[in-house]
Amino acid sequence: MNDWENHAPTVGVEEEYFLVHPATRGVAPAGSRVVARASAVVGDLVSGEFTEYQIEGKTPACPGTAELREELRRVRAAAAEAARAEGLRLCASGTPVLGGDGPVSSLAGLGDHPRYRAGAEQYRAMLDDFAVSAFHVHVHLPDKELAVLVGNHLRPWLPLLVALSANSPFHEGHDTGYASWRSVIRGRFPCLGPPPYAASLAEHERLATAMAETEAMLEPGMPFWDVRPNPRLPTLEVRSMDVLMDVDDTVAMTALIRALVVTSADLVRRGDPGPRTGGELLRAAYWRAARDGRTGGGVDALTGRVRPVTEQAESLVRHVRPALEAYGDMGEASAFLRRLAARGTGAERQRAWARGGAGPAGAVDALVRATECVSVP
Repeated sequence: MNDWENHAPTVGVEEEYFLVHPATRGVAPAGSRVVARASAVVGDLVSGEFTEYQIEGKTPACPGTAELREELRRVRAAAAEAARAEGLRLCASGTPVLGGDGPVSSLAGLGDHPRYRAGAEQYRAMLDDFAVSAFHVHVHLPDKELAVLVGNHLRPWLPLLVALSANSPFHEGHDTGYASWRSVIRGRFPCLGPPPYAASLAEHERLATAMAETEAMLEPGMPFWDVRPNPRLPTLEVRSMDVLMDVDDTVAMTALIRALVVTSADLVRRGDPGPRTGGELLRAAYWRAARDGRTGGGVDALTGRVRPVTEQAESLVRHVRPALEAYGDMGEASAFLRRLAARGTGAERQRAWARGGAGPAGAVDALVRATECVSVP
């Protein structure tokens, strides 16, 4: 543990939620109105998102998982109350389970931000169905040079994070056959997905500049890779996950990610620049994780072998165990794995609820209850 042993880096979380109508269960473009109401309670901890069908909740920097859980519940409660005041409900799913009055086009309901409009001009029809909701984790790490090298260590673990967080099997009423359809939608973009291996911050910045010059990326100073030194905050940001419906699962995955960042930072300080996992293998591992989630075998990007995702998750916990134990988070991680074994990922639960008789609408009802912190099986 070395430098981190007596001082846990703070963590923060961003979550994106869909707004759904309680009668139709379809998404509704009311983000600006809901944000205005919620902001009166929690200020800028609730904000707009890429589409008007969504809003974003975020926490302040938290020293530990207990504080993080409390903040997540507070932000969700304010967002849910604001949504109800507009006749809507909050739904944490990676993709819209059901559509709106017509197809959900992000361009029709584009959020009011210059960057969103620039993205629409640059990527055009690729954004037609880009209404997806994510879960981002920030770990305090102000040294950007160190953050880039830590990112090299995180790259092979990103497909596992996709598999464990998979929560988007449906898209506008259709079962896609995938556990994380959000990951498939994102995978078409040249600027999204795993970051390139970089031996230094300078190389990382050169790669981002080259991407921006080709117009594959909007701004070199704000890359949207799945691990990045945050452009505005002194954090390393991990962005590969679907939004999770349960606060406890969000907290547990945040604890795992913080432990992985800390473990990786120690390796970097000891002279290990991280494995040079090839981009082709990472893309294959992402695709397999998006298709199958926790079930079956996943591509272990560290070895290139296909092995059960449950085994990979256990390997991750063993890898980061000293950090988990030092910060009192081992119980969070163990309980998370037990919950996954007992009830599956969000994708598995959504499908089970849909099979319960009400179809995808039944999944929306259960998702809303879970998002608003009401107990569901």
